[in-house]
Amino acid sequence: MGGSYDKDMTSFMTIFRILRLIGQNGLHVSSAIRRICVLVLVAIMLNTAWAALAQQSANPYSKWKNGPPKSDNFFPVAVWLQQPRNARQFQELGFNLYVGLWQGPTEEQLAALKAAGMPVICTQNTIGLTGKNSDMIIGWMHGDEPDNAQPLGEGRGYGPPIEPKMLVGDYRKLVLSDPGRPVLLNLGQGVAWDAWYGRGVRTNHPEDYPAYLEGCDIASFDIYPATHEKTEVAGKLEFVAHGVDRLCKWSKGQRIVWACIECTRIANINIKPTPSQVRSEVWMALIHGAQGLIYFVHQFKPNFIEAGLLADAEMSREVGDINRQIGDLAQVLNSPTLADAAAVTSSDTTTTVDIMVKHWYDATYIFAVGMRKQATVATFRCKNVTVARAEVIGENRTIDLIDGVFSDKFAPYAVHIYRIS
Repeated sequence: MGGSYDKDMTSFMTIFRILRLIGQNGLHVSSAIRRICVLVLVAIMLNTAWAALAQQSANPYSKWKNGPPKSDNFFPVAVWLQQPRNARQFQELGFNLYVGLWQGPTEEQLAALKAAGMPVICTQNTIGLTGKNSDMIIGWMHGDEPDNAQPLGEGRGYGPPIEPKMLVGDYRKLVLSDPGRPVLLNLGQGVAWDAWYGRGVRTNHPEDYPAYLEGCDIASFDIYPATHEKTEVAGKLEFVAHGVDRLCKWSKGQRIVWACIECTRIANINIKPTPSQVRSEVWMALIHGAQGLIYFVHQFKPNFIEAGLLADAEMSREVGDINRQIGDLAQVLNSPTLADAAAVTSSDTTTTVDIMVKHWYDATYIFAVGMRKQATVATFRCKNVTVARAEVIGENRTIDLIDGVFSDKFAPYAVHIYRIS
């Protein structure tokens, strides 16, 4: 576990050795001091036990025997529907999970993932349930975007979305076949944008979504504003945060929420996301409550590239940096969020800076992101903070605090992470 756990155990052993030496050497120590030492030992033991219990109970995957890793060092950073042969390249960029296997899982696909040490969430089939490499599977998934209008077949157009009650029935079958793994449901952009016409007859019906969430353990969604072609969404990165907020609200905190992130031009021949836009989307999602990420890395136009991210050196560097930072902060991100530990105000009333506050052992972390295209200055007010300086992680600078207050500049959609210890 590290951190204060190790410090508590060191203190425990030190006091224990002192008491043992006193007893062995017959040294005279007042009964009051002995009682104080014993009480300190008991307090340390209770604090250590409580910390371990809190850490264990906070892990969202602890209920599944064969689900995602239970370690607080694991934060899901997945890639969507990629060939297993590329698993090691994605690992080098900080990915730790595959989601989806084309026409799989097959024995060959699972064997390739095992060779790379890459776990997967995929469709449930006989090979997945009983195959020799089924231990690589840490979750099952529904078909993609059942909330969208469904194709009726070649030349026949589209029918309505899959009804939530049908999806819930499928979920129960998946769990009956294997209760030891969670079930992932990925939803479409209607989660964040009510006017998404791809829902057909259920466009502008967000009330459908709470019922969909009854059919999963992990809920994710995709909307890609950086490359979106509709003016209502295009360039408005805050739609990612809005979708996360809604999934958290609709599920009443009873479902694990992940978010999909764009990092290629997808089908927009004129625009592709910038590295800073991808970083902003990632941290918007996490700050608003996402507990995992799925990157969409395909490119469809002007030509098809399945592993489009790997073909873009600049974006690969940025995504790798983002993912490695998430990995470095995994224990912090997996710790409880503190609702009232800090407040922030924006100098520009047309934009806000949203924050997430965590406390991990001896440090307080403030994750902050600008929520609009406008630049602003944010002023942070931290409760119960007496230190005089905050480190801005990854930026090689510090900021002085006065009475728990500090300010910082935010470019449009900028992200800053502060460590106060």
